[in-house]
Amino acid sequence: MRIAVFNQKGGVGKTTTTLNLAAAVARDGGQPLLLDLDPQCHLSHIHGSIPRDSARSLFGFYQGLHALDELAVPWEGLGRIVPSHQQLIKVDSIFGKGPAVLNKLRLALDAMDESIPGNAAQNSLIDCCPYVGVLALNAIFACDALLIPISTDYLSLLAADQMTRTLAILEPVLKRRVERRYLLTRYDRRRRMSKDVQTQLLERYGEEVCRTVISENVAIAESPSMNRDVFSHNASSVGAKDYTALYGELRQQGLL
Repeated sequence: MRIAVFNQKGGVGKTTTTLNLAAAVARDGGQPLLLDLDPQCHLSHIHGSIPRDSARSLFGFYQGLHALDELAVPWEGLGRIVPSHQQLIKVDSIFGKGPAVLNKLRLALDAMDESIPGNAAQNSLIDCCPYVGVLALNAIFACDALLIPISTDYLSLLAADQMTRTLAILEPVLKRRVERRYLLTRYDRRRRMSKDVQTQLLERYGEEVCRTVISENVAIAESPSMNRDVFSHNASSVGAKDYTALYGELRQQGLL
């Protein structure tokens, strides 16, 4: 399965969720593929794999210089990552928004899945940039489901509505309704606002809101600075338990 982690608002936990959900998959015996589609390269920074040569990153894939599988590098304990590069910010201006480029990632992932013995599709997790451009559209066109992190503040609630409108515009082009789940992050049970945002999100999106919430947690905040996921940093933390629960929920729903 392919999950794109996307929100048009920054600072809601996209990279953190991609990293820790992949770690949960790996802890259950999987070998996920992570793709860093954000020119800010945060996920690649955590891995320490930003190549000096942009051709060895996803930018080289969009240039047609390398197949996606050639660019994937091992991530010990997690699986593999296709790293990002700052040059990715040029993709919109260089390649436009025609059907060929918008379907480029989907077709490459299809080819990778077909090459796996037994035709067992891998779990791919895509960390998206916080704006709708060629890169984010590639992720949406390629994914089986969107995971939309929503931090528990009112601006993030507005961003959820904006995401819904964006998807409604894209669906006639995609010819399908994109499966999506809204995930509450930075949830603080001591703050009334967290509960208020959760209540409003449930009223608007019902069963598409994840039952699991990701609590405000020191281990989650600290782990990226140590180039670790939350499990390798503190497996007994609340954050690790939350991401384990999220993985279990998504797997139960057939999304992983």
